[in-house]
Amino acid sequence: MSLIRLENIIKKYHEGEENELEVLHGVGLNIEEGEFVSIVGESGSGKSTLMNIIGLLDRPNSGSYFLNGQDVSETTDNERSRIRNQQIGFVFQTYNLIPRTTAVSNVEVPMMYAGVPKRERTERAQWLLERVGMKERMQHRPEELSGGQKQRVAIARAMANSPAILLADEPTGALDSQTGRSIMDLFHELNEKEHRTIVLITHSLPLSEETQRILTLMDGRIIGDRKGKYASGKH
Repeated sequence: MSLIRLENIIKKYHEGEENELEVLHGVGLNIEEGEFVSIVGESGSGKSTLMNIIGLLDRPNSGSYFLNGQDVSETTDNERSRIRNQQIGFVFQTYNLIPRTTAVSNVEVPMMYAGVPKRERTERAQWLLERVGMKERMQHRPEELSGGQKQRVAIARAMANSPAILLADEPTGALDSQTGRSIMDLFHELNEKEHRTIVLITHSLPLSEETQRILTLMDGRIIGDRKGKYASGKH
């Protein structure tokens, strides 16, 4: 059974209006549990729209979306929030950390919404930060951290509720190449050691080659599905 299955997803903006714009044209895809998949495409190809639908941040106009076997196409906003909190971890290019709040408090946020008791969530947040190499920076606020350190905190936060999926949107886009390399190494480690399912959204072909499978999106359609170099153990 696929962890993520999209069937004939159509997404339009301004539906029924003069300026109606169809961004996704019948997209279908399957992603299995434990896969490391990239969705690659130029700016304007529909990557962000597709990511928002996979992450339950937006709804398609038509088509079906099955997440872990559950049809989430018709779920209520509250149900979608709960599923996002428990099953999907987000890593963004801009980190989206809460300013003036320590790294450990940032990582605690998803667990707080999930109702995890304070002591338990603090212990898990500390463990996760240690896991991503941020043991010495737990009490630092975002403005006291480098870009790479912020992204490590963001990854720890994404892992807070042990989600089935990590959804990473251009996670190395704001980083220099060396720092970006360390972040990609961390994703590989999470995928290999914890069998975490990772979906990487990127415009970078070299970055996409590091994943097991590459889905190419162009003009709102998937035009390619092939193995990346990582499928044969090269990274």
